[in-house]
Amino acid sequence: MIRVLIVDDQVMVREGFSVLLNAMPDIEVVGEAVDGAQAVRKVALFKPDVVLMDIRMPVMNGLEATREIVAADADAKVLVLTTFDLDEYVYQALRSGASGFLLKDASAGQLAEGVRIVASGEALLAPTVTKRLISEFSRLGTPRAPAQERIGDLTERETEVLVLVAQGLSNGEIAEHLVVAESTVKTHVSRILVKLGLRDRTQAAVFAYEARLVTPGG
Repeated sequence: MIRVLIVDDQVMVREGFSVLLNAMPDIEVVGEAVDGAQAVRKVALFKPDVVLMDIRMPVMNGLEATREIVAADADAKVLVLTTFDLDEYVYQALRSGASGFLLKDASAGQLAEGVRIVASGEALLAPTVTKRLISEFSRLGTPRAPAQERIGDLTERETEVLVLVAQGLSNGEIAEHLVVAESTVKTHVSRILVKLGLRDRTQAAVFAYEARLVTPGG
């Protein structure tokens, strides 16, 4: 069972998502939180696999809560809830450690699938968000020195896989692109995360943008 914590200051949103997710045979909603501060406490208490995190909340917003949950080295993956796919906070949330984002008007199927994808360690990035990330890092100009330096720890093939991850490809798509077994890609991704000290594929994508391995049109 995938254990989920729902964080939103609107009771109707929390109840609606709870009903939809609890109807799934492989998902269980273990708790709810009305703000970021409560979310941090409940993550420590309930040990969820996935946290559905709203951004705009009183007391502590979703960005701060995501940072605290990630800093605590919690195993929980944070899935950001937003009303608009180009919400300015989506970009900040991903840099704060979120594993992806989901629109609040997602269908029951999309919601459940999003939870499963993030729980499995995959990134949940819509093309619009990927483009926004590239655009944001392009606007920042020079690459971050630490990110640039750490690229040297990767092999040529690992760097190639990292770029494809940053472009939003799944393990299966990367395997097809490189004409290798999917298990080989999984091994490469695992080694990339270990070498760079990253939590998941989303963080690997952000790293690739910071290091300028991926650029507009690239």
